[in-house]
Amino acid sequence: MEHLHAPWRIEYILGPKLPKGADSVFKTIADSSEDEANLVLLRGRTCYALLNNYPYNGGHLMVVPYRQIAGFEELTDAEMLELMQMARRCMGALRATMRADGFNVGLNLGRVAGAGIEEHLHLHVVPRWNGDTNFMPVIGSTTVLPQALREVAAALRAKLAEAA
Repeated sequence: MEHLHAPWRIEYILGPKLPKGADSVFKTIADSSEDEANLVLLRGRTCYALLNNYPYNGGHLMVVPYRQIAGFEELTDAEMLELMQMARRCMGALRATMRADGFNVGLNLGRVAGAGIEEHLHLHVVPRWNGDTNFMPVIGSTTVLPQALREVAAALRAKLAEAA
């Protein structure tokens, strides 16, 4: 079995958690107009896309419904469609700006499935490249992100706006 090491995520793991029943960080971002500060890339009618603050790989982003729901079966047809369409658009932008060779796309539903923010469903889109595993994650237990999050966000926003 291979292991994915993401030591920068410890900041999130050890950080303060919201009390039960509080709005999730995704709901707070959805209601905010601070898109650049929150690394929001794209807003639609029912969903929005943003870069992950604690990425597994450069360009790791998430597509999130505005509505705070935990279960996949709770998505409306409109939310489901836009979630997938927005993920597809973002993958196109990642291919164009970062030359991604492939993607891991998925949902972690429930704490036992690995959801860090289990109260608000979100779709992960993680770009991958041929040969993107080298000695750093294997020996150094760390991954090198070749570009700052704000730079990635600006490039992706520009590409998504161009395609609109």
